[in-house]
This record gives sequence, C-alpha cells and structure tokens, in this order.
Amino acid sequence: MDIYLVRHAIAGERDPERWPDDSQRPLTKKGIRRFTEAAAGLVTVVPEVDLVLASPYRRAWQTATILEEAGWPAPQRLDELAQGEAGGLFRALLPYKDRDSIALVGHEPYLSRFVTAIAGNAPWREMKKGGAVRLQQPQLSLTAAAELRWYLPPSILRKLGR
Repeated sequence: MDIYLVRHAIAGERDPERWPDDSQRPLTKKGIRRFTEAAAGLVTVVPEVDLVLASPYRRAWQTATILEEAGWPAPQRLDELAQGEAGGLFRALLPYKDRDSIALVGHEPYLSRFVTAIAGNAPWREMKKGGAVRLQQPQLSLTAAAELRWYLPPSILRKLGR
C-alpha cells in the first residue's frame, strides 16, 4: 500500500477576529495559486490514487479539492486528520487496508507524528505547507514499519508541474 500525506497549502494567519472557529480558516489566494501548481506536479509523479481522505478543516478540504481538480478522486472526510493522534488515525485507516493507495490531506504536526509512528519511529521534521510524503507498506500495519520513499517540498512539486 502507498500512503501519500499532503499538508494543506498556505492558509490565512490565525486571527480569532476573522475566524473565531479556526477550522474555518481558508487558503490564501497565494496558497491556492501555488498549490494548484504543486498539485499538477504531484499528479505528474502520482497520476492516480484509490482514495483521498481529508481533514474537515476548510484549508485542508480546499487543498484536497485542488487535488481533485488536478485529477485525483473527490475527497472524503476523515475527522481523525484534524485531531492529531497517530494511533487514532491509523485505526481510522483500517477499513481501507485493502486499497492500493490512499492520500491523506491534513495538518502539522499531526502528519509528521503519523510518519514517525508508522515508519518505525524514525525522526521526522515538519512538512512544508503544500508538501507531500510517500510511505510504502506491503499491508497497512503498525507491526511492520512503513518505508519512507520520498518527501517532495512544494517548491519541487511546482517545478514538476510546469
């Protein structure tokens, strides 16, 4: 199974006056423009995935929608992508264990925690906004470490999309 983790694109700065509910904070115009280019690059590297699961937070959902416009499946909501506990996210993925590939669109530091947990506790740094990671595992399991195949920051994805 291939697991692709995608961090949401550039969003507005936290501002309780504009967005009292931070889950409603959207992508910026720059974030949309840059991630549209990055999504084209990501779809060049990974032309198709079986399933896209996204955090319900507006900025992650917008990012997943841009991926859909680039050619991936329409996103499905997965609340565990907004909560950050690696074990909970792993358990939420078990119903999809027979898929060949899954893309997860979410937030930091939760995505990095998941990489650390599933890739044998290898230390991992924070993903850049709009970046993507590919993990590979014969079968979804916490008992066998996933292999970290690559990390592509958004600047590389944008170059690939040109």
